[in-house]
Amino acid sequence: MNESLHALLKRCDTPTVCNAIEVAQGKRGFNDFTRGTMQSSAPGAAMVGYARTARIQAVNPPTEDADVIRARRMAYYKYMAEGPRPGVAVVQDMDVPNAIGAYWGEINTNVHKAFGLSGALTDGVMRDLGDLPDGFPVVAGSIGPSHGFVHVVDFDQPVEVQGMSVAPGALVHADRHGAVVIPQDVIPALEAAIAQLFKSEKVVLDATKGKRIDFEAFEGAWAAFEASRT
Repeated sequence: MNESLHALLKRCDTPTVCNAIEVAQGKRGFNDFTRGTMQSSAPGAAMVGYARTARIQAVNPPTEDADVIRARRMAYYKYMAEGPRPGVAVVQDMDVPNAIGAYWGEINTNVHKAFGLSGALTDGVMRDLGDLPDGFPVVAGSIGPSHGFVHVVDFDQPVEVQGMSVAPGALVHADRHGAVVIPQDVIPALEAAIAQLFKSEKVVLDATKGKRIDFEAFEGAWAAFEASRT
């Protein structure tokens, strides 16, 4: 991903990215995105970056020795501090649908932001909504008050978040609508696809937004819209 594409994706919402992937692929049917309603700590912000993946649990205390848990936690932080940038922490909560441990609060968001990550995506829980740092959005499955017995189970492995599979290093885009994994093969064509998408949508929006039109005017605008997409 070059700097120009990165800047463009930061300005786009996730539905636009989903539509642009279909434009780049020349067909519908792409389905590598989250399901269900997610919560965003910063509704106006989008995150984009290469996935740094992990899994956590919190309902029950860990059964392993405390030294093992501590060593894994520090290895996890080292992993999150390294790798390509921009990066996004993608963390699966293995307690879903009964997740209670808010891994993403004031401490962890500031730590991960200091590592240079661009945000966090999880099907688990976030908290401390008034104290999260600017410039580090969290898109989560839920909001809750406690961290429970939260601990890292593993990292740098494929994870699943809200029905979306994410491999380490996958390019992820997320905002208040949810998240999408951008296929590697469409990345070179994505800027042009977004430009084409905006051009096509403008045909309909210019004809309808803030206006009152009859069906005949709509029919003509829609024909021009469909022609612009071919």
